[in-house]
Amino acid sequence: MTRLLIPQLLIALLFGITSTLHAEPQRLTLWNNHAPVDGEKFEEADTWITVHRAENGNGTAIVICPGGGYGGLVTGGEGHGIAQWLNQHGITGVVLEYRLPTGRPFVPLLDAQRAIRTVRANAKDWDVDPTRVGIMGFSAGGHLASTAGTHFDAGNATAKDPVDRVGCRPDFMILVYPVITMDETTHRGSRNNLLGATPNEALIELFSNEKQVTTHTPPTFLAHAVDDKPVPIENSRAFYKALQTHNVPSKLLELPSGGHGLNGYKGPMWDAWQEQSLAWLTELHK
Repeated sequence: MTRLLIPQLLIALLFGITSTLHAEPQRLTLWNNHAPVDGEKFEEADTWITVHRAENGNGTAIVICPGGGYGGLVTGGEGHGIAQWLNQHGITGVVLEYRLPTGRPFVPLLDAQRAIRTVRANAKDWDVDPTRVGIMGFSAGGHLASTAGTHFDAGNATAKDPVDRVGCRPDFMILVYPVITMDETTHRGSRNNLLGATPNEALIELFSNEKQVTTHTPPTFLAHAVDDKPVPIENSRAFYKALQTHNVPSKLLELPSGGHGLNGYKGPMWDAWQEQSLAWLTELHK
């Protein structure tokens, strides 16, 4: 009996090693140190994504935009930790380390659009359905995610770069205590970092994403605590109202407590948005 068990144990051990290697996150450059600043200018800088592929994935992938007020990146609790949670549910998580804008408002958006295109362009190799590529964001990362969901294109079919040939519209959005507007109820630090200290009205309007919703905006799940002081829940309410007005499938989960960050990424309020967003996503993909 012992002799029979040894080969089986060796096979199990080797399979475990192979699975671990397959699950190792992969960090990739998006711009190869030639990143666009706007439609004409470029800089010697880069953007990175870390791809956490799900074992036995269900074909869904989500680009994750961490928060940080557009002045930093909270890549732990709002990045890699989220990707690992998504992996447990068969979803590939792609953590985006977007460039910080320092008053260059289009820089983070260009990075998010590139990340979505990159996932779609690699969909076959990453076992992802190119029609199930979503975006998720927290706080200022929620603003970036909602910007990607309201400012997108279908790609350039004649582009030399195959990544540029695919569209950057996310198939769905999950926004958690997001900054949405650049108007009076915004998070002032995020606005200053994104738009600068004295932005003009046209720029404020363009990046107030509740004003950019159309019938083509992707289905959206929002979660926000009513006692969030840094980013008032009016941000999510305004976006949800615009989504409903345009008949975009959407849900707003108003959490009774938790503040900004939902008690430090733990507890019943944190669990609630995770459980309900997954249930919403499952219903969306029926």
